[in-house]
Amino acid sequence: MQKYIDALVGGYSGYFNYLLNEIIHPSWHNYFYWLVGLSLLVWGLEIAFPWRKNQATLRHDFWLDVFYMFFNFFLFSLVAYNALSNVAVQAFNDFLGLFGIKNLVAINVAALPKWAQLLTLFVVRDFVQWNVHRLLHRVPWMWEFHKVHHSVEEMGFAAHLRYHWMENVIYRTIEYIPLAMIGFGIDDFFIVHIFTLAIGHLNHANIYLPLGPLKYLLNSPQMHLWHHAEEIPKGSYGINFGITLSIWDYLFGHAHVPQERSDIKLGFPGLAKFPKTFWKQITYPWSKK
Repeated sequence: MQKYIDALVGGYSGYFNYLLNEIIHPSWHNYFYWLVGLSLLVWGLEIAFPWRKNQATLRHDFWLDVFYMFFNFFLFSLVAYNALSNVAVQAFNDFLGLFGIKNLVAINVAALPKWAQLLTLFVVRDFVQWNVHRLLHRVPWMWEFHKVHHSVEEMGFAAHLRYHWMENVIYRTIEYIPLAMIGFGIDDFFIVHIFTLAIGHLNHANIYLPLGPLKYLLNSPQMHLWHHAEEIPKGSYGINFGITLSIWDYLFGHAHVPQERSDIKLGFPGLAKFPKTFWKQITYPWSKK
């Protein structure tokens, strides 16, 4: 029991010190300032080259989305996630220990060149996330959490990180085993995460991003806007689930970009009755009844 208490306490103190260090000591290996810098860069592109020219620079719910960005990226980990995940990992390792399993690594990529390690991590992680994203739309109780992300009515870069904190739990839980089995390190995660953060910001931004043939490989604002459309093809539970890569949607029949339109109505049926404030949105899945 003591080791779980130590993991919990260490999670809080360790993350607090980490976050404080991130803010006080800017560096090239710093999540906080990468988030700020990328956000300002993509917002600048929105202002200079807007796709929806009649959309305000401070669009509807802009500040709500900015708060979600910092809450989901940092505050949620400080409040609960980091400490509780430490306990969960410890408990999971103890469970494996009952069967004599001390290391999950089944495929050691350390012998590969660095570029191959990063590419493997990126592709495997993106495919896992693509499948999790499909589950968020297909499984009714998961969809109740994912509605927060789809409550965006005007698209912009900050909408990328408007999502319910429960999605962090779902994504990280399902990602943990396949990524742990390949044996990736934290430095690898940093590089890949910053790259996917930039692509995610661009996919939600109010810009037009012509990709040519690369549209069959990479997601884009034109493709992702249809994912947020209020009306989806009949008989479908969702379209364009790609996080960074679009290739999974084309391979498995979920790609749908009938036109490159910027004026699609966003949301989902019943959005008018969905809560508009942060607290009511994150408590919605439990309070809606």
